[in-house]
Amino acid sequence: MKNSPCVLFFLFCLTLLGQEQYPKDVFGPPMDIPIILAGTFGELRSNHFHAGLDIKTQQREGIPVNAIGDGTVTRIKVSLWGYGKVLYIAHPNGYTSVYGHLQKFSPTIEAYIKKLQYEKKSFEVEVFPDYGEIKVTKGELIAYSGNTGGSAGPHLHFEIRSSISEKPTNPFLYGMHVADATNPILEKLFAYPLSGNAHINHNQERTQINFSRQDDGTYLADKVDALGEIGFGFIGYDRLDMAANKNGVYSVEFNVNGKIYSLYDFESFSFGETRYINTLIDYDYYGRHRQRIQKSFKSPGNNLSIYKELYNEGKVKVNKGLSYTANLIIKDYAGNTVKLAIPIEGKENQSPSTNNDKVTDNFLVAKKPNNYDLGGAKVYFPANTFYEDFYIDLKKGADTVTIHSNTVPAHRNFTITFDASKYPKETHKQLFIARLNDKLQPNFTNTYKRGDLFTARTRNLGTYTIAQDTTPPTIRTKNFKEKQWLNNYKYLSVSIADDLSGIDSYTATLNGEWILMEYEPKRNTLTYNFDDKIADQTQCVLKVTVTDNVGNVSTLTTSFYRK
Repeated sequence: MKNSPCVLFFLFCLTLLGQEQYPKDVFGPPMDIPIILAGTFGELRSNHFHAGLDIKTQQREGIPVNAIGDGTVTRIKVSLWGYGKVLYIAHPNGYTSVYGHLQKFSPTIEAYIKKLQYEKKSFEVEVFPDYGEIKVTKGELIAYSGNTGGSAGPHLHFEIRSSISEKPTNPFLYGMHVADATNPILEKLFAYPLSGNAHINHNQERTQINFSRQDDGTYLADKVDALGEIGFGFIGYDRLDMAANKNGVYSVEFNVNGKIYSLYDFESFSFGETRYINTLIDYDYYGRHRQRIQKSFKSPGNNLSIYKELYNEGKVKVNKGLSYTANLIIKDYAGNTVKLAIPIEGKENQSPSTNNDKVTDNFLVAKKPNNYDLGGAKVYFPANTFYEDFYIDLKKGADTVTIHSNTVPAHRNFTITFDASKYPKETHKQLFIARLNDKLQPNFTNTYKRGDLFTARTRNLGTYTIAQDTTPPTIRTKNFKEKQWLNNYKYLSVSIADDLSGIDSYTATLNGEWILMEYEPKRNTLTYNFDDKIADQTQCVLKVTVTDNVGNVSTLTTSFYRK
């Protein structure tokens, strides 16, 4: 039967409606320097996908950042972590651009936010200006690049989001060009038995498969003998021109005998789903080796929306006596491609090695709430804390409890409650629940206290105990000395640190008036800018008070002179 013109037109319209149409020539670049990337959209990060592009800033701060289009500032935030100093601009075409890890804002915006900081007497602030209150034009200076927040080095974090859904989208979709003539790199290939009777190359565990490069530039894996339902995963990355960074790939296709079993890409995702990255990677392998295997099949609990096509959840059912050819195709946004062919032979193995998954006394059903009493502490896992059922390993120590290991990801917070009645009441204020690291050093966990019951909510499995912090923070002057003349100084800085529970809060005054001191936790530094003009006396008395997370307090009082 032939399709009528009307039917064809209808199908064509449906196809167009199913595709997002991104404006290609509307936005300009956020910086007037060559765009070289340290990170790409959708890149695999700890517990999240990267939501933008990380633009290199020549290993320095203070490079001008420009608005990519006409718009209005809708949000300004200053925080110690995350994006640090960040600016949001809504554009008339329905998109919002985001600029993070900034050193400072443009003079107009800087004055706006500093006024708010002094009103609230807080370095950390967040404000949502009225629409149209702070207008900007395309190419206008809005800020200077920096290294604030959770940044590991100077760069600009740049995003484009939908103004309505706030879903981030790949900035490449808007016509941003970055030189890239290099194929993605494929490092390792793994095969997984996914059904109870499945086996791969004589065993029932994750198996690494060797492969070699062919004359035509493609790759060929060693033949895989298997039976039952299996899946594949890889370790790989993309590399752009003029940068050595290992960036994320754009799309992954897995097909078998010409049929697509899974296809996903990083066009867009929502922030609400980004933690499901822990189902896309082999989290057990990551916990043990700190490398991320990216799966081509869909695991239990995976609610990601990145899939374009999916058949049998990307899993291959291998039957005895049949041969299969699987292909793994990895692309970057520029279309550079690496292709790996995987020959599979359905072959029964009479005595496969058995699965070595550890069986414990406690089998956790993920969809149900789970309570465990470990003597000195109790643990409560709400329903759907984990993605799938597993045998959880729980251990009681003299003063510790061990809750499995970091090889299993928790999607939701769970609760640990310690009975602190054995500790003297007068010490309770200085006590806190701590997670021990690999060197058995305690790391502070935010602790709620109600009588003798201490409670913490966390997503981190591992060993926990109750620790005590009796040492107050340290405060030292950094770029000046007591009674020094600071006539030509633009700023003064103070070093603060706490060796156990960590810094909770700080405050500073100059001649009795509150001053804004910017806190940079990565450098343990508080900085006051003399442009604020609070120092209007020749002799100035600076007072800095710092409190740690259990209430230990230190105060530094010092003086200097300035004309």
